[in-house]
Amino acid sequence: MGWATWAAIYFTVWWTVLFLVLPFGRTQEGNVDEVGHQPGAPAKPLLMKKFLWTSIISAVLVFLGWASVHFGWVDWPGLFRD
Repeated sequence: MGWATWAAIYFTVWWTVLFLVLPFGRTQEGNVDEVGHQPGAPAKPLLMKKFLWTSIISAVLVFLGWASVHFGWVDWPGLFRD
């Protein structure tokens, strides 16, 4: 597989991991008296920290996938034979 395929795999894994990481460390806003305020909104979303963790986790997962193909840890063609 070429680099473009691995980039697409990383992009897909990144978005999947982001949705897994978003709820971690979430605390609700204590003041919900304001009109138009969503009571379930997080007090501090910490998005940059979550983006960083998402990038690191995704890189590790994609690296393991690449290594399994490159070093032959998994017989990928054999998995799909009849």
